[in-house]
Amino acid sequence: MPIVSADQLMKIEELLLMSAGASKREAKIVATHSVNANLAGHDSHGIIQIPVYIDRIQRGHIVPGAPINIVKETDVTSVIDGNWGFGYVVSEKAMKLTIEKAKKHGVAATTVFRQSHVGRLTDYPLMACKEGLIAIMTADSGRTAKNVAPYGGRASRLGTNPICIAIPSHLDGPMFIDFASSAVASGKISVAIAKGDSIPEGWIINSEGNPTTNPNDLALGGTQLPLGGTEAHKGYGLSVMIEILSGILPGLGFGHDPSGRHNDGCFMAVFDVSAFHPLQSFKKEVTDFAKYLKETPKAQGFEEIYYPGELEHINTEKLKANGISVDDNTWDSLHKIAVFYNVERELECINEKKES
Repeated sequence: MPIVSADQLMKIEELLLMSAGASKREAKIVATHSVNANLAGHDSHGIIQIPVYIDRIQRGHIVPGAPINIVKETDVTSVIDGNWGFGYVVSEKAMKLTIEKAKKHGVAATTVFRQSHVGRLTDYPLMACKEGLIAIMTADSGRTAKNVAPYGGRASRLGTNPICIAIPSHLDGPMFIDFASSAVASGKISVAIAKGDSIPEGWIINSEGNPTTNPNDLALGGTQLPLGGTEAHKGYGLSVMIEILSGILPGLGFGHDPSGRHNDGCFMAVFDVSAFHPLQSFKKEVTDFAKYLKETPKAQGFEEIYYPGELEHINTEKLKANGISVDDNTWDSLHKIAVFYNVERELECINEKKES
């Protein structure tokens, strides 16, 4: 299992994406978001996704250079059509526009449709957070393949439907939540398959509706479960609301079509803190609140209490210094792509620099 620096991983991803038809700008944006996910410790949304994106480019499901159109807007709202471009590129532009409107009017909201996978949601609300704004983002895959059963069900009807909220503060690392409304993100099951690992009971059920720890059972007719374990009705309810905001509101609808084109629908809402509360006072109080939580007496078996987002900050600092582990299956896939596009020598040069 090779260990690669973040910079070298960026260069590898940019090389392969550009070989597949992405522009230099698109490749840099996709690679940056992907590497950020690896650095945060969320390998499910990192470099493991690059072979998937390149396969979608080859099948015409991602269109490099696609125009990004605002099809409807007011002073505080926008509806954006990504025309099947890279989700990272489309959602960055959408968030920038939403931030601009929120700064002018206090609040703003945007829906996005017809874009490919947007990756880990965190990066987009953090764009707003860095400018003293609160941001919320949700995502859903529209009418395409679904992996999650409703509470009490044994067949897929919902997406993994993540939600992210980011809050400005004076903390060393940003305060945010970002999690799927399923028991686990689908990408974490892909990581387990790539590494040959089992998964915890409670993530999926098999085709017969029985609990399983074999991640391969998902592709054999199994389905993922909603977040919450014995209280999974809560994750189910959250998922339904996210699907309405991110699927129905943008006009993608709902349903389950395994042959459909991956189509991340998104909802974004941004709030200017200063429209409600003095920004510096707010950031100080959020920082004090986090410290107050961390000082809670610890339960047995716990050595530390983390504020939301702190673990990702710790992981990022550690992996920036020590490098990112890439599983052997993903590494082999990247090499095969390089051979296919006749850029294996360029890939080897990057790897030689990594070894030196």
